[in-house]
Amino acid sequence: MSEQAEPEATDFTYRIRREAGGVLRALRSSWRNKPWFRRLGYLALALAIAFGVFWLILTRDLPSTDKLLDYQPPLPTMVRGIDGEIVHSYARERRVQLRFVDLPEPLINAFLSAEDKSFWSHGGVDLTGLFAAAVDYISKLGSGDRARGGSTITQQVAKNILIGDEYSITRKLKEMVLARRIESVLSKQQILELYLNEIPLGRQSFGIQAAARAYFDKDVDQLDLHEAAFLAILPKAPERYGRAKYEDMAIARRNYVLDQMVANGWANRAEADAAKSLPLGLKPRRAERYDPALGYFVEEVRRNLIERFGETSEDGPLSVYGGGLWVRTSVDAEMQRAVREALRAGLLRYHGNRGWAGPIAHIDDMETWQTQLIVSNLTIDYKDWRIGVVVSRNGSSGQIGFSDGSLAELTGIPEKAKVGDILAAAPVRSGTYAVRSIPEVSGGMLLEQPATGRIMAMQGGFDSGLDSFNRATQAQRQPGSTIKPFVYATGLMYGMTPATQILDGTFCVYQGAALGNKCFRNFGGGGGGTHTMRWGLEQSRNLMTVRIANDTGMPRVIRTFHNVGIGDYKPYLSFALGAGETTVGRMVNAYAALANNGVQFPASVIDYVQDRNGKVIWRSDDRRCMGCNMPEWDGKPMPRIARKGKQVLDAATAYQVVHMLEGVVTRGTAVSLRDLELPLFGKTGTTSGPTDVWFVGGSQDYVAGVYLGYDTPRSLGGYAQGGRIAAPIFKQVVQKTKERWSTQPFVAPAGIRMVRVDRSSGKQVRGVEPSNEPKAAVIWEAFKPDTEPKRYTAQDEFTRKRDALVAEIRGAQASRAAAARAVASEPRDFVEEQGGLY
Repeated sequence: MSEQAEPEATDFTYRIRREAGGVLRALRSSWRNKPWFRRLGYLALALAIAFGVFWLILTRDLPSTDKLLDYQPPLPTMVRGIDGEIVHSYARERRVQLRFVDLPEPLINAFLSAEDKSFWSHGGVDLTGLFAAAVDYISKLGSGDRARGGSTITQQVAKNILIGDEYSITRKLKEMVLARRIESVLSKQQILELYLNEIPLGRQSFGIQAAARAYFDKDVDQLDLHEAAFLAILPKAPERYGRAKYEDMAIARRNYVLDQMVANGWANRAEADAAKSLPLGLKPRRAERYDPALGYFVEEVRRNLIERFGETSEDGPLSVYGGGLWVRTSVDAEMQRAVREALRAGLLRYHGNRGWAGPIAHIDDMETWQTQLIVSNLTIDYKDWRIGVVVSRNGSSGQIGFSDGSLAELTGIPEKAKVGDILAAAPVRSGTYAVRSIPEVSGGMLLEQPATGRIMAMQGGFDSGLDSFNRATQAQRQPGSTIKPFVYATGLMYGMTPATQILDGTFCVYQGAALGNKCFRNFGGGGGGTHTMRWGLEQSRNLMTVRIANDTGMPRVIRTFHNVGIGDYKPYLSFALGAGETTVGRMVNAYAALANNGVQFPASVIDYVQDRNGKVIWRSDDRRCMGCNMPEWDGKPMPRIARKGKQVLDAATAYQVVHMLEGVVTRGTAVSLRDLELPLFGKTGTTSGPTDVWFVGGSQDYVAGVYLGYDTPRSLGGYAQGGRIAAPIFKQVVQKTKERWSTQPFVAPAGIRMVRVDRSSGKQVRGVEPSNEPKAAVIWEAFKPDTEPKRYTAQDEFTRKRDALVAEIRGAQASRAAAARAVASEPRDFVEEQGGLY
């Protein structure tokens, strides 16, 4: 058998060689003897070379499909509050990323029926669909109409992610090449997951989950069959089918998809007919709604994130508007609402009956008033007020137009209002609105947790929908007397005590013959005698404060301001009264150090940031615990985490200042807070003019600060004081959240000695117990070791009165001497010239 097979195989091979040789000889003969054959050969070679060149050009710059393996679409940044609940998102497009296992099967089948019913079987390109698209393209040449796509889902993935949506034959060819490559890199499930997460579906939504929310306010697993079929028609014309005027076209296309699902065996006829009988059921277009009370806070978070990670995908993979970050913030929604309501109430109280404060903005081209009103992005979240534009007026009435295009009657139009003015209005009856006045005066408020530095609430103006300028963190204002506690703290650090007697008398600085004397004065004038440091701080005495600064040394005072983060100033005495500029945020953080026994934590609005996969990429508390993750104990002492805060003030000094500032609330300039019956400390402030009024203070749990003033500083009126205007704003916050404020007294640090003293003289008293009366003669005072005062005697009272009389006489003599030296000009008021404060 084998011997016979071998000759047969040899014979077969010989025949093949013989026939092949014959063909080659015939081709050579034709090439030599037949010119037409040679021309045909040259043409074939030219076509092959041309095809090769075309292929090289076509595929030369094609992106690699390998990057789809780890492709990460741009996703919005989600913001959580202190309790972990989502409170905001930073997004310019609606996007939600789902895994394939999360995609409902009916929705998948609806898209396959509408776009690519042979998806599971083709290799990236559907030849039948491609041929039909080519015929359609040829038939529409020169007409200006766009031909049908004929693209498979895989080709659409290539278009949407890799090469873009250019309308050309070369783009279609590139799309086909990439589709074949994608099919060799990704599984069908991965391709479908990319497609359904990335496909643009109108209403600024990308992907089916975002679209389900945009059109039906549902998640994908809650969609009914007719809703799934509607979403499946959107890739063809997303901005058309979602509009009411094209509803009939959308229903016809949706019903076609339902019929295709039946034809493909993915739905039964009864289900499809029931779905076809239903209306579209689209929800009105709407923006994402989050609590508007958090507006200033989340804008501050956004600024922080952009500074750290960039704004868009071009700035890096972790950008705010593309990185899909998860941000845990310290915002406390309850505290934030209380702060917003309190500041608004304070602004409205001050505004009172001052009338209309002027338009928010103005539109010149009334032909496009609605578009311009929308583009202005002005909103308001106060009661039932709305923002609109005066479209017409006739006397004190007219018409107002809103951003939705609706018009209404407008009454009470101010005399100075003009057509085109954007203003606030509130409904007074059906179809009629009345003008409302937004206070021209503004301000900022911020609340911080001293033990951590976490900012829990901030309000930077009347409404964040009107402007995003955050007066709590961005406005540079003079702090007035709220800076005085740090002058007193410096004095305490360099030998003074709360019982030290300070002269409350005239204090002038001679600046040469040309300028003469520059004299300080107390708010409201007056002064005289000597008083304790405590009394000077409680009553906010300028002259005593300046003497403390002068005796201690302004370089030391300025160093204290720097250490607690208030600001960097020149060593001029006017800065001891708050003439330098700072922000509410800085002042609150400085007071937080006082409340925390001198330990200051960096103020923060963000606790930590995670990437889209949950990995923490930044945290405000960047301490490391070396050895905490050891697999087993190494026998050494337990690892300890380093202390986070920075000791910016001596603990005993900080407590002494707080203890004196409790007196400000008990019987001083913030006495309006006394009936809260909580252990509170704080300080009021009123700048010269007065242009700003302040209060900063709180407890060991929370410290808050608030100022009120015009954005372009001008006088608030002679009656304006921090105790009258700013302190009640803080008081309202505490009243709204009183259960959150501890009733436990401030805890003194080690070494502090509590001594009974006479409140007026500061002398130690024995045998008398301090009472709870605000103006009790005997009080508890805090002293550092070995600084307690001597006992009080009758001789001390005589000496005190004598010294006060002598000081008054010497003060009058000094004033007359100063007037004699000022030949060129009369003495001027130093407090006004240097921006000094009350």
